[in-house]
Amino acid sequence: MAPVGSKKGILERLNAGEVVIGDGGFVFALEKRGYVKAGPWTPEAAAEHPEAVRQLHREFLRAGSNVMQTFTFYASDDKLENRGNTVGFTGAQINEAACDLARGVANEGDALVAGGVSQTPSYLSCKSETEVKAIFKKQMDVFIKKNVDFLIAEYFEHVEEAEWAVQVLKATGKPVAATLCIGPMGDMHGVNPGDCAIRLVKAGADIVGVNCHFDPKTCVETVSMMKAAVEKAGLKAHFMVQPLAYHTPDCSCQGFIDLPEFPFALEPRVLTRWDMQQYARMAYNAGIRFIGGCCGFEPYHIRAIAEELATERGFLPEGSEKHGQWGSGLEMHTKPWVRARARRDYWEKLKPASGRPFCPSMSAPDSWGVTKGHPDLMQQKEATTQDQLRPLFAKSEAKS
Repeated sequence: MAPVGSKKGILERLNAGEVVIGDGGFVFALEKRGYVKAGPWTPEAAAEHPEAVRQLHREFLRAGSNVMQTFTFYASDDKLENRGNTVGFTGAQINEAACDLARGVANEGDALVAGGVSQTPSYLSCKSETEVKAIFKKQMDVFIKKNVDFLIAEYFEHVEEAEWAVQVLKATGKPVAATLCIGPMGDMHGVNPGDCAIRLVKAGADIVGVNCHFDPKTCVETVSMMKAAVEKAGLKAHFMVQPLAYHTPDCSCQGFIDLPEFPFALEPRVLTRWDMQQYARMAYNAGIRFIGGCCGFEPYHIRAIAEELATERGFLPEGSEKHGQWGSGLEMHTKPWVRARARRDYWEKLKPASGRPFCPSMSAPDSWGVTKGHPDLMQQKEATTQDQLRPLFAKSEAKS
């Protein structure tokens, strides 16, 4: 483990060229564990089941993460009560509980706490800039009260809304990171990745990049486009990437939520730990120094990143005490053919089979092509009715 003492801030670390490793995907991991409901994907577990959230933080810390991101994804008031969702806690209660959990675990190691906000139903419903910014401001009040180390505006499909978020976050005086959930085709209004990054830096972001929606290869490619554009514009920023843990070569501009397997049948697409080591090296070689994960990332994926970059970081994570690198622990296996797999070249060359002989290797994305302002994306506080669902079912059937 890295020494624990007076902690350096996020910009101090990045300015020194250090590798910062983020954490993984809380909503997907906790949904599988029975603490998050798929659909709303809201984080009331921070207040409702704090022990589950604390344990996941602790596992990511042990795996090598430098950042404990507050479990506040979709914790804005408008999202917590969207489409009939009821959580039993206020946004402030969830945000405060999440900050306390992240800080408690961060203090067990050399980790920082990042307070996070994400896109809002209000923006999709064409609410004004003032109204959307007021939503972010309510979360900021909690993050400042709890004195998080830095702030992240993550998971934005539209750079305009991300700019608004960055402007609110920047007013706190804390370092600000901003990530869009976009690929090489740009945001949902067609703004290319380079222009998105320039706009975010000009809005005040110290760190820019992408998270979610696409696999590591696609995300590193997208951040590389951002980096080139920012540097060409003569601007300065650090860069981060927190992709999916799923292979998505068949995705359209909307990413994995367009795949027919989303969200309950994505497991055949999960990257192996060896895939993650390749991702870590690819990101590092691209000049990205804040490297983490999003949906699908489990602690062993983060450990793989930490192991791949152990030389650059100067240490292995605590979780590596129970993991022989490149399968070396298999030397102790009872079966000789398994002992024969205790080598790097075996795992690097392996082409894993899915065990599903009647399944395709690729899917056809739904690609409905709707975005902000479209009637289908207008949000509401009331539960979705059957009358509202029927035309959606019919449209889905017509496309299949």
